[in-house]
Amino acid sequence: MEFSTVAGAPEKSRSDCLVIGVFEGSELSEPARQVDKASKGFVSGILKHGDLEGRLGTTLLLHDVPGIAAKRLLLVGLGKRAEFGARAYRDAVRAAVRTLSEGGSASAALYLSRIPLQDRDGGWALLHGVAVAREAGYRFDRLKSKKNGRKGLGRIALHTDDADAGASVERGAALAEGVSLAKDLGNLPGNICTPTYLAKQAQDLARRHKLECQVLDEREMGKLGMGALLGVARGTREPARLIVLHYRGAARKDRPVALVGKGITFDTGGISIKPSAEMDEMKYDMSGAGSVLGTFEAIARMKLPINVVGIIPACENMPGGNAIKPGDIVTSMSGQTIEILNTDAEGRLVLCDALTYAERFEPDTVIDIATLTGACVIALGSVATGLYSNDDTLAHDLLEAGQLSWDRAWQMPLWSDYDEQIKSPFADVANVGGRPAGSVTAACFLARFAHKFKWAHLDIAGTAWRSGKEKGSTGRPVPLLTTFLMQRADAAKALAPLAKKPAAARKRRTGRSSR
Repeated sequence: MEFSTVAGAPEKSRSDCLVIGVFEGSELSEPARQVDKASKGFVSGILKHGDLEGRLGTTLLLHDVPGIAAKRLLLVGLGKRAEFGARAYRDAVRAAVRTLSEGGSASAALYLSRIPLQDRDGGWALLHGVAVAREAGYRFDRLKSKKNGRKGLGRIALHTDDADAGASVERGAALAEGVSLAKDLGNLPGNICTPTYLAKQAQDLARRHKLECQVLDEREMGKLGMGALLGVARGTREPARLIVLHYRGAARKDRPVALVGKGITFDTGGISIKPSAEMDEMKYDMSGAGSVLGTFEAIARMKLPINVVGIIPACENMPGGNAIKPGDIVTSMSGQTIEILNTDAEGRLVLCDALTYAERFEPDTVIDIATLTGACVIALGSVATGLYSNDDTLAHDLLEAGQLSWDRAWQMPLWSDYDEQIKSPFADVANVGGRPAGSVTAACFLARFAHKFKWAHLDIAGTAWRSGKEKGSTGRPVPLLTTFLMQRADAAKALAPLAKKPAAARKRRTGRSSR
């Protein structure tokens, strides 16, 4: 799907389909009023028949509308005008693209991005218009023997009067590519998407964008003392891998942000085996790893002026004859010993060694991403990602990025009170703390390995994929992570000229007194 911008009157657009919006009560948006005028009341006449009342997400496709250059006209319900903000805009774009994808339009001009939003600017509307359009048109059919032969919607132009809007469209397209990569990896079955396959995808990504990639094997991890990660891998024939990616968009002296993604390519639960119902969805247990690769795809395309390290501990969790057992004790790379009370709490075991490994890069910030606990699904459902952090400023920045990207998170407590639940009489710490506050105690476990840096943990167990009729990867939290990095990179870029000025000049510019 290709994206561009278009300026000028909607009735002059020569695309296969022109898309305009209608508010509840059949109230025309400004572009719709222009089309109605050009068609001499044709649109308002259709609305009087009650075929579209403007309810959010409803659509009506019209052909051969007089007075316009486009072959088709799609009316999209925008909901109540007073409530037309970020969510309503995204829902309207999604509805429009889904309708068009089922029809014969190869190109479309969306004039929804021209409608003012309550809480966002025009650049946001363009970026999200592109990202949502790609999401709505996403299909995963590469493993089907017979594919849909229909070409579908290939080109979308979004309306804007801003001559500098191209950057927003480019960022939206880059974000969409990152989300699509994360979705593709998540949707692949475990017999294809193995730790070795993930490593190859990271290497391919590095070649495409001229990044650095290192893949450690089990022997190298053993030398590093990664007993927790390798303990999880003992039950499977698939060799574990530790994947390390470097994106360098800033000076080498600038400390990087480290993204650590859980890469359990299939999780049976090990000896503490899961119920068979819906176990097929445990192919999504590598969604943290997928989100790291997706985020690297996005920021590399954007060429963000920032340094980022990606660390992916990848393995399977299987109940083999050599698998770790409840009651076993392993030694992590940090030297801390861990009593295994439940082998299905394996994500925190691979992450703790990866967090310790991250120390060598002297990161400014570390964010781990994991489908970690069913308890987080119970707490927050599929709407919000659970967020834990040892730094309030970092937590605030991630929450803000989540709101801006509409990939929202909710901060959970990380209090020392919960540490009582993961005490062990035989080791430094137990890998589970019982049913109460399961997501919190998992985060408290990880916090023991994150004392040396600003750290945040994103529990995406409820948000990484959908079950049921629309089963599939969501690509989250690629939008949140990418937006967080965009904001950090943009802030650094804005401060760069100030940093280069002499101290006296900086004081004059900031208005601070030298006294």
